Amino acid sequence: MTKTYSKTRILVECALMIAAGTVLSNFKIYELPNGGSVTFLSMLPFVLVSFRHGAKWGLFTGFVNSLLQMLLGFYAPPVPSFLYFLGEVLLDYVLAFMALGLADLFARPFRNRAVGIAAGTFAVGFLRFICSFLSGVLVWGNLNEGLAAWTYSLGYNASYMLPETLLTMAGALLIYKAAPQLFAPQERKG
Repeated sequence: MTKTYSKTRILVECALMIAAGTVLSNFKIYELPNGGSVTFLSMLPFVLVSFRHGAKWGLFTGFVNSLLQMLLGFYAPPVPSFLYFLGEVLLDYVLAFMALGLADLFARPFRNRAVGIAAGTFAVGFLRFICSFLSGVLVWGNLNEGLAAWTYSLGYNASYMLPETLLTMAGALLIYKAAPQLFAPQERKG
């Protein structure tokens, strides 16, 4: 028997995942001085939306979350122009959080669902890292004298995004092993 999920039900689920992600983002394992932190699975709710409802809903949920994150604590360096400010908003917030919604697309090629979940979660964590890395190079510049901006950005952003991604992968796989139905694609309408 196939269950039909209405858009309202999916919207409510997305709102709950945004709330869960927001709460989890406040449980920080460690935080860096210029932004960025390792949290207790704050990316997992957004990855889960993607696996359950596809990239469209995942992107939407990530976008709404990016707006909420900016409202709750926009963190940006002083920038010389609106273009730099726009780069900051897009790279550190909008694109970075929307990237999490693509997990299902990266998981699809794998026949083994657990491998797909791991690969999809790692891929979107890597995309989020790329957004942070580019922001570090293009917007933030060099915050450590003596290092090139790209070297500093690579080290700084990898120091929190790699552990965050690996924790999210481990969390996703543990939850999948315990309750695989949570990762089952739901009927996708319109």
